[in-house]
Amino acid sequence: MVRKAAVLTASNGSYLQGQPNGRLPSLDSGQPAQEQKVVLKKKVTLLRGISIIIGTIIGAGIFISPKGILKNTGSVGMSLTVWTVCGILSLFGALCYAELGTCIKKSGGHYTYILEAFGPLPAFVRVWVELLIIRPAATAVISLAFGRYILEPFFMQCEIPELAIKLITAVGITLVMVLNSTSVSWSARIQIFLTFCKLVAILIIIVPGVIQLIKGETRHFKNAFAGNDASIMGLPLAFYSGMYAYSGWFYLNFVTEEVENPEKNIPLAICISMIIVTVGYVLTNVAYFTTISAGELLLSKAVAVTFAERLMGNFSLAVPVFVALSCFGSMNGGIFAVSRMFFVASREGHLPEILSMIHVRKHTPLPAVIVLHPLTMIMLFNGDLYSLLNFLSFARWLFIGLVVAGLIYLRYKRPDMPRPFKVPLFIPALFSFTCLFMVALSLYSDPVNTGIGFAITLTGVPAYYLFIVWDKKPKWFRKLLDNVTETLQILLEVVPSEEDQKS
Repeated sequence: MVRKAAVLTASNGSYLQGQPNGRLPSLDSGQPAQEQKVVLKKKVTLLRGISIIIGTIIGAGIFISPKGILKNTGSVGMSLTVWTVCGILSLFGALCYAELGTCIKKSGGHYTYILEAFGPLPAFVRVWVELLIIRPAATAVISLAFGRYILEPFFMQCEIPELAIKLITAVGITLVMVLNSTSVSWSARIQIFLTFCKLVAILIIIVPGVIQLIKGETRHFKNAFAGNDASIMGLPLAFYSGMYAYSGWFYLNFVTEEVENPEKNIPLAICISMIIVTVGYVLTNVAYFTTISAGELLLSKAVAVTFAERLMGNFSLAVPVFVALSCFGSMNGGIFAVSRMFFVASREGHLPEILSMIHVRKHTPLPAVIVLHPLTMIMLFNGDLYSLLNFLSFARWLFIGLVVAGLIYLRYKRPDMPRPFKVPLFIPALFSFTCLFMVALSLYSDPVNTGIGFAITLTGVPAYYLFIVWDKKPKWFRKLLDNVTETLQILLEVVPSEEDQKS
């Protein structure tokens, strides 16, 4: 169905299938300097799994501008309803991924499930767009928020220079990638700490909000459903904003092979995380409305700062620090997870084979992590990030909807597949319909940008036939690839993983 991943052996500079041991070539003699099996170890416990999901879902949005839903619903009561419903719908999607993660025990998330259900072409298109545009642009956007808010306390009386933001952002991106290249354990530990910081930040908002409610500060909740009527387009756009705010629940499935006892821990981590995030999001918005009116919330540039200034005085200076830490956690969790998609796609022969290699001592997918660094830097300093993300926002929901539809398809195509965790059929049906509805909404509300995004996505089709299907490439080109791969293997000290050799 797909090309078998090629494994480079430096002894003869050729491609062999199923080399028995991962070998690090010697620069001088051409003989193997290492004779050991190298794998990604199972270091993601239940707690670390929860921290990956919560840490990547909760970014800067809930603290800075949770107003997309309010703007499109027109009332406090309807906005809180949409926050709750979007949390439940996201839980449904997460439960579908929990079933897929327990019956298909491979890392890679969306890519792996599309590959299993629908074959190599749509899977390649998914990873093609993710690698070249979506992930570098998304990483740059969340990193820019980190850079802005980490500098905020130093520029209280003036505007922060854009160059300073970009430079500190570049440092943050580099730090995250070094961390993920160096140690799985340390990146997971830091993710737990950053997740704890996010939850503390949310509690700092929720607790004063509850105290305000106890004091009887409920004036903004009177006639909660009164106000501007939501338009026919407004309500769907509110759901679009809400589903985007909860996105990130799928990241644990990107690292399935590194999860301890995945049959138990993946569903547990997903359920616990989604309940915590949904309750946290709804209560945070309730807390805002105890102090800030709907009109004031829509006008505020940073809602959490406005809230803190009114209730906490000088302590509000801590809010930008918590927001920066929150963004850093999203950066760390996203890179940790998505690098595994590239790792698996390379193992399946859909990306250069160097990306499926592992550092001989650190046991990290070093090439799959650092491949994002130059692309993200290009986006950061030269790219029109927000336009690119607008172009491709529909692609996220199109492929997620395709994955969940694939779950239904696999129920009929492979009924005997072991399913330790199984969801009722109405859940994937409802969620896949929701995703397709959001894709249709994108086409209706913004046909130009969506059309451009669709065209960008389709570039993956000729790329698939050129790079994957066409096997009569010139000898000089194959030789060049051999030499580049061998050189990178030596410089990065990486070898094929044991799973790569078995594939």
